[in-house]
Amino acid sequence: MALRLPPTVVFIGRPNVGKSTLFNKLTGIRRSIVAPLPGTTRDVIAQPVIWQDRSVMLTDTGGMFGASQDPLHDLVVERGRRALSKADLIVMVADGREGLVPGDQDVAAAARVANIPVILAINKMDDRRAHGGALELYRLGFDAVVEVSAEHGMGVADLMDAIVGALPDAPRATSEPERPETAVAIVGRPNAGKSSLVNRLLSEERMIVSEVPGTTRDSVDAMLTWHRKQFRIVDTAGIRRAGRVARGGQVETLSVMLARRAIERADVVVLVIDATEGPADQDGAIAGAAIEAGRGIIIAANKWDLMKSEGQDGAKHFDENLRYQLKFLDFAPILHISAKTGERAPKLLETIEKISAARNTRVPTGALNRFIESITRAHPPVSPGQRSVRVLYAAQTTVAPPSFVLFTNVATKLHFSYERFLENRLRDEYGFFGTPIRISIRRRAEHRGKGQADRAARRGRENSRRKDR
Repeated sequence: MALRLPPTVVFIGRPNVGKSTLFNKLTGIRRSIVAPLPGTTRDVIAQPVIWQDRSVMLTDTGGMFGASQDPLHDLVVERGRRALSKADLIVMVADGREGLVPGDQDVAAAARVANIPVILAINKMDDRRAHGGALELYRLGFDAVVEVSAEHGMGVADLMDAIVGALPDAPRATSEPERPETAVAIVGRPNAGKSSLVNRLLSEERMIVSEVPGTTRDSVDAMLTWHRKQFRIVDTAGIRRAGRVARGGQVETLSVMLARRAIERADVVVLVIDATEGPADQDGAIAGAAIEAGRGIIIAANKWDLMKSEGQDGAKHFDENLRYQLKFLDFAPILHISAKTGERAPKLLETIEKISAARNTRVPTGALNRFIESITRAHPPVSPGQRSVRVLYAAQTTVAPPSFVLFTNVATKLHFSYERFLENRLRDEYGFFGTPIRISIRRRAEHRGKGQADRAARRGRENSRRKDR
C-alpha cells in the first residue's frame, strides 16, 4: 500500500507581511529567517505539521510579489510559482496595519488563478491600528478569513483549524514508528557548490544556484530515498569568517546561525571544498564545529571536473596538501566529486551510509577491556606527572559519537599523544570510519582503598566477559 503524502499548504504574500514569522510559529521551530529586509526568504522551505491528528505540509516561499532589488528575484519567483503549482491550499498573508494596498490585489489575483482553496490570514492584529485595515482586506472577497498575530501567537490555532477544515482528505497521523533517516548537513564556504550538490543528489533543481555569494540564506531540508535508505539533506548558507559575517548584516548572521544549528542536528556533515581553490582556514573552523558536535565528517572536493588535467599526481598532491592543512581531520574520507557532472555522487551517499553505521557501533564491554588491556600492557601510559598508570577498567558509554571512559589507578588525564594513540588503535580495531571518537579518563574513587578498587575492576571485567559469552 502506497504511503499517502500530506497535502501541501503554500504561504504567499507581499514582502514583510509576516509570512516567515507565521510559518515559524505554526511549525514550532525557527526554520525561516525573519528580518525587516524585503526578499529575505529565497528558497522554498517546507515542514510537516500535525494538527487534530491530521498531517499537512506547510511551505514558506520567497518574495514573489512586489518590487525587489534582489539580483536573484527572478529565480525566487520561478521557485515560488513552481511550489504554487503543486499546492493543495493557499494561505495568503496580508498586513492588517497597512490595510489593502495594490500589491495585495496582485497576490489575490495569483491565488484565484491557482483555482484551489484560499485562506486569507490578516496578520499583526495585536495592534489596534490594524482593525481598520482588516476591514479593507475583507473586500478581497475570500470566504475563509482568519485574523492572527504571528509574533504573539494570537489566532494561530484558529488558522490551523481552518487549514485542516479546508483539507478534509488530509491523511491521519499514525502511531507507527517513523522510518529511520540519516540527517546530512551540506556545509562549506560561499560558492563551494553546496546547493548544486544538493540539486544533483535530489535529481531536481530544488535549491537556487547562482554565482552571487550568499545565495542560500535559510537552511533548507529535502528528503531523499536511496537504496531503501532515507536521507534528510540540509543545504546551508556559506559560512565566512566571523568578522565578515558581522559586516554582512543581520540576514547573514542569522544564516550562519542556522547553518551551525544544522551541523548540530546532523548525523553526518559533508564539508564541501572548492577543489580549484583548495582548503582555507575557514574550512578548518567549520570542520572544528562538526567535530565539537560529534558528527561524522566527509570532505567533498567539488568541481573536480575542472581538475582532471592535473592527473593522478595532481590528485595525490591535492590530498596531501589538504591533510597537511586540516591535520585534525585525518579520520575523514576525501571524495573527489563534481556536482555539475554528477561524478561520484552515488559514492558520496554510500560513504554517508557507511559513516552513519560506524557512528552507532557499540563494542562489547568484555572485548573492549581485553583489547585495552593488551595495548596498554604493550605500550604503558604515563600521566603528565610521569607517574605509572594502569587502566583498571574500560567501558563504552554512548554511541553517535562513540564515547569511551577509562578508569585508572592515578590519572585523570593522559598525555594528548597517548589519547590520540588509543583513538587510532580503537579506530583500526573496530572500524569507526569517518566519525570522531571521544575518550575520557577517570581516576578510581578516592574513598576506596587500592585493593578494593582493584577487586571491583576485576569483578567488572569478569562480569563483562560472562555477558559476552
